[in-house]
Amino acid sequence: MKKSSRILAAALAGTMAMSLAACSGGAKSETYVVGICQLMQHDALDAATQGFKDALVEELGDAVTFDEQNAQGDSATCATIINSFVSNDVDLILANATPSLQAAQAGTDKIPILGTSITEYGVALGIEDFDGTVGGNISGTSDLAPLDEQAAMLHDLFPDAKNVGLLYCSAEANSQYQVDVVKAALEGMGYDCELYAFSDSNDLATVTTNAVNACDVLYVPTDNTVATNAGIVDNICRPAKVPVVTGEEGICAGCGVATLSISYYDLGVGTGRMAARILKGEADISEMPIEYAPQFTKKYNPTICADLGITIPDDYVAIE
Repeated sequence: MKKSSRILAAALAGTMAMSLAACSGGAKSETYVVGICQLMQHDALDAATQGFKDALVEELGDAVTFDEQNAQGDSATCATIINSFVSNDVDLILANATPSLQAAQAGTDKIPILGTSITEYGVALGIEDFDGTVGGNISGTSDLAPLDEQAAMLHDLFPDAKNVGLLYCSAEANSQYQVDVVKAALEGMGYDCELYAFSDSNDLATVTTNAVNACDVLYVPTDNTVATNAGIVDNICRPAKVPVVTGEEGICAGCGVATLSISYYDLGVGTGRMAARILKGEADISEMPIEYAPQFTKKYNPTICADLGITIPDDYVAIE
């Protein structure tokens, strides 16, 4: 036998031995790459991403790796990030916040997509008569707190107020949805309500000032632009002694007096567990309904409440 033939035979024997070892239980575990597109950095979205990663690592260990990217608040950057995930053929995409989900929907109909920190999927994805299941390659979790209960909370805290301003970013479809629902609920309670929309952070101060000059109380939904610029709102509202009721804890910590909020970390954990079931082949994403936070907590900002002389009921939890 020639030397080259002996080498080839040895290599084939080695390959067969490895194959036999694999068949006897020594196969390498499957690994997964998960792309994370987060719209911007603020407490709520950060907590959702962290909960998602922690849950997946708990389920899959070192078999999962993450390609985590932040769009810095730019929708066009979301599209670029999603396109890179598609080019790299990741196993699953987490779209954190509505513009990320919209970019993912436009970018692929093959790779499984889970949304999180999404208020209303029908609004975000343009689905009429949304029944709770997106179908196709999209599912996820919603951060929607009961909007009627948020309106009721504002009424309980400020029953003598007359004018309520609803401050939100007009570029965020889910913010528009929330203020429309809350406005209707508040008007049913007898308040005069006005929408105060800003297009981006550049006109936030001007619009907030207009709202403060005309209103007794402001309401802010789970709005990503306010979340990253809560200091602007606080610097205008607190000196004017105008309280702000918010849709989530992170915004309340920055500029609000009270909120009915969820745990975004727990929301991310729930999304991570959905991802694990998909990756392990235990669930079909097209049949997975949107999941919602299991509980909501009344919370208050002790510093701002003290500055404004507002007494909060005992069933509220202080934001630390």
